[in-house]
Order: sequence, then C-alpha cells, then structure tokens
Amino acid sequence: MIAYPTDSVYGLGCNPLDAAAVLHLLSLKQRSPAHGVILIGSEPGQFAPFLQPLSSSTANRIQRTDGAPVTWVLPCRPDTPAWLTGQHDTLAVRVTNHPVAAALCDAWGGPLVSTSANLHGRHPATSPLGVRKAFNAQLDYILHDPAGATNRPSTIRDGLTGEILRH
Repeated sequence: MIAYPTDSVYGLGCNPLDAAAVLHLLSLKQRSPAHGVILIGSEPGQFAPFLQPLSSSTANRIQRTDGAPVTWVLPCRPDTPAWLTGQHDTLAVRVTNHPVAAALCDAWGGPLVSTSANLHGRHPATSPLGVRKAFNAQLDYILHDPAGATNRPSTIRDGLTGEILRH
C-alpha cells in the first residue's frame, strides 16, 4: 500500500490483482467496495487485461491529454475482478501524465489502483504531509514528489460517449 503523486492529487495505490490489498485500501478510505476503483497506467495497453477490446477511436480518446487529467469509464472483460469494478460492468482507467506515477506503473509492469488519498467524502491530500495526517502509519510507503497543479481529482467521462460523469 503506497501513496504517490498523480496528475492532480496524491493517490493511494496497490496491486490491482491482490483482492486483500484492494479491500484493505478501501477499508482505510472508509469507502464501499460497491463503487469500484480507478486504475492508472503509463499507456493504454496496460489496461488490456481488464477491458473489452477498444475501437481505434476510443483508444485514441483515452491517450494522455495535455489538459486536466481525465479518467475514462469503459466496458470491462467479464473476468475483471469485482473488487475493481464494484457493482458495475465497467472499469475506470486513466493514462497518467505524471512522470512519477507513470514510472511506478512501468516499474510494476502494469496498471496500479489509484484512488485519491483521503477518507471517503473528505478533501484529497495534495502533499505527503496531507497523506500522513489522513492515514498516519497505515501505509507501507509515501513517495515524496509534487502532485499535479489542479489540486482536485480527475474528471471522469464515459469512454464510449464522452459524457462527463464527475467534474
């Protein structure tokens, strides 16, 4: 369980295929597993084991953007674990522009769970100190590096329609 800077705020992350780790992360956040989680990756191909095949136009849409970070909700494969999807048949994914978050995914060799570093319903942490205040010694590691400049979680959009789901 680690905390690390993302394009917008500090995130909490873990191995997406480790059910116990994901459920522990959600417990720390006091967040229901029914909501599902976001995965970040350094490039769209890292999400292939979890998502239905994407059309070229959808794949192009979810590439890194130069503006504010965007998380895309896309149809997932039937065998995508429920601890990732919650009660949905979709999965939220984001290709990160943050060099440290992207390097973590590359070092890991795939996507990581990425949920904002905060108790559910509270403002997300934007610094290592904010993470420490929210979670004290409950994390394995806090990576110290500046988060992106937006100071708010990413916009969430429907990957097939482009509709904004969270601004």
